[in-house]
Amino acid sequence: MIARAVKAWSKVRTLRATFEQTVTNPITGSAMHSRGELQQRKPNRLAITFSDPAGDRIIADGAHVWLFLPSATPGQVIRMTTAQAGASNTDLIGQFLDAPRSRYEITDAGSDSVNGRATRALVLVAKPGQALPFIRAKVWIDAKDSLIRQFESTDRNGVSRRVRLLTLSPNATVDSAAFRFTVPSGVRVVSPP
Repeated sequence: MIARAVKAWSKVRTLRATFEQTVTNPITGSAMHSRGELQQRKPNRLAITFSDPAGDRIIADGAHVWLFLPSATPGQVIRMTTAQAGASNTDLIGQFLDAPRSRYEITDAGSDSVNGRATRALVLVAKPGQALPFIRAKVWIDAKDSLIRQFESTDRNGVSRRVRLLTLSPNATVDSAAFRFTVPSGVRVVSPP
């Protein structure tokens, strides 16, 4: 199943999707829910526009990734190079499909359904020595088109992120302007060292 997903994703050049996301932090006992739309142009352009919380955006413009989250950190935007940000911030789906057999131990988690579509779930556990933004992930792969319809990843701190793609349009027309970020007036740019 993972080989079929890799092959299907290799045929996707652009993507438009709507999503819902839940980030759960066991340390604080909190869960944050969000919704929005994403557009992607491979290899390194991504635009995530949140409708809830409205105004939050994540933009990968090919050189930098901009995290503008006024709902959490008003008055600032974080700017990272694409190398600093990593694949999890430029290719949300592809991060699970880049050489998966060499990077993960893969186990079958059974049949399931996502938004009424038959899927097969796989658990991906990072192999020793892999520098990944997560230690464990679960992906739900569509039984018909082999595209990932939902994923959940857990980082080293136990924080989990579950993303369900509500609509998914591979090779759709994307808006080039969506991949440009203009710093709003009065907003401070913060860059990691």
